[in-house]
Amino acid sequence: MARISLDHIRHAYGPNPKKPSDYSLKEVHHEWNDGGAYALLGPSGCGKTTLLNIISGLLQPSEGKILFDGKDVTNLSTQDRNIAQVFQFPVIYDTMTVYDNLAFPLRNRHVPEGEVDRRVTEILDMIGLSDRARKKAQGLTADQKQKISLGRGLVRSDVSAILFDEPLTVIDPHMKWVLRSQLKRLHKQFGFTMVYVTHDQTEALTFADKVVVMYDGEIVQIGTPAELFEKPKHTFVGYFIGSPGMNVLPAKIDGSTVDLDGQTVALSFAPKIAAGAKTELGIRPEFIRLGREGMPVTISKVEDIGRQKIVRASFANRPIAIVVHEDGDIPAEPKITFDPNAINIYADSWRVADTSLVGGEA
Repeated sequence: MARISLDHIRHAYGPNPKKPSDYSLKEVHHEWNDGGAYALLGPSGCGKTTLLNIISGLLQPSEGKILFDGKDVTNLSTQDRNIAQVFQFPVIYDTMTVYDNLAFPLRNRHVPEGEVDRRVTEILDMIGLSDRARKKAQGLTADQKQKISLGRGLVRSDVSAILFDEPLTVIDPHMKWVLRSQLKRLHKQFGFTMVYVTHDQTEALTFADKVVVMYDGEIVQIGTPAELFEKPKHTFVGYFIGSPGMNVLPAKIDGSTVDLDGQTVALSFAPKIAAGAKTELGIRPEFIRLGREGMPVTISKVEDIGRQKIVRASFANRPIAIVVHEDGDIPAEPKITFDPNAINIYADSWRVADTSLVGGEA
């Protein structure tokens, strides 16, 4: 496995990039640990597949270097980087049997046949295709073919990293859960360095030890699922993670007091804000209490989703979402309070810590 270092990487698909907007991938400067399980999460067009292809060697970055365990691999091919990559749609050998598809990358590296059989049998069992091992791949369904692609990426034990580019797109919902769980188990068992691209937050949060959230060509936060949920560093992370996402409200900050269009909220600290910054308060729906005391809201809709209700309301002339337990009371004259420990303050979209100045740092 490998420690992956991204040394001031930038990429533009057009010639002679000059300004930030010319770059599809803005500057990325991070190091990912040997044996880590990372998910690249973000909407379509945010740069996550571009970054994955730069790591794999399918794409040469416009600027910067890629290092595996300190070795510069920027100019090396995918094969020379010793990478296994699983794509969004199945890439298999239709005329081969399922068994031979998985055995091919091992035989190509002259692995002893006994070890080939052991590894292939183990992976076939893991992906649920043992009963089809001797059948030709061309007769299988799309999700079965993608399982072969996954299996071929996992069958080698000597790879520097395994890269997954939205690999569960063609897999049915139940099997997605099964395969994610199996990938997680395999990671814990063998310690592969894994990088998994997805736009599905459930996939990212259940698979990865650390989630890399991308937005508009840059990484806006790397963190555990708990960190992304409780302390989003950027308002986009707040919007994108959670269902419903974080409420973000325009706010005027005066010391340790927040004015929300006439409603006042006390903070546990006095954030230091740069002059002229756009300030906002972020609070997740789960940390708002609906009751008979606090600040008034006007409820427009209640969505019953089983174990909880999502209350859609208007507060401080803005829409707001509130999560209530399935048995929770909804008063005739509803009011809300915020959990003070769950309030996040943002300036120019970046979270402000209680000891830092604004300006892209939080």
